[in-house]
Amino acid sequence: MAIVNTEFIKNISCSGKFNASACMSCGTCTALCPMEINTLPRLMFRHVMLGLESKVIENTENVFSCLLCKMCEESCPSNVHIAENIKCIRQYINQEIFKLGRS
Repeated sequence: MAIVNTEFIKNISCSGKFNASACMSCGTCTALCPMEINTLPRLMFRHVMLGLESKVIENTENVFSCLLCKMCEESCPSNVHIAENIKCIRQYINQEIFKLGRS
């Protein structure tokens, strides 16, 4: 069972840059992904907004497989900043899981 982590939601926000709440789960992003990563981005964004840190961590490989090409973003009807959101998730994983960028 996944545990909701409200601190996770706050920490991943990247100083207010994380705008995944605009996502309406239409699937356009997944359909256009050249990497064919089915868990990104809409499912990952839901995990973040629900505070399901363990679900995000389970998908670390997919998070770092994203090319940040913005093909998904260009066609997003909700204008979600998908690449920026993925960068926020990566930053969180790097700092909190891999302990990178800390002195």
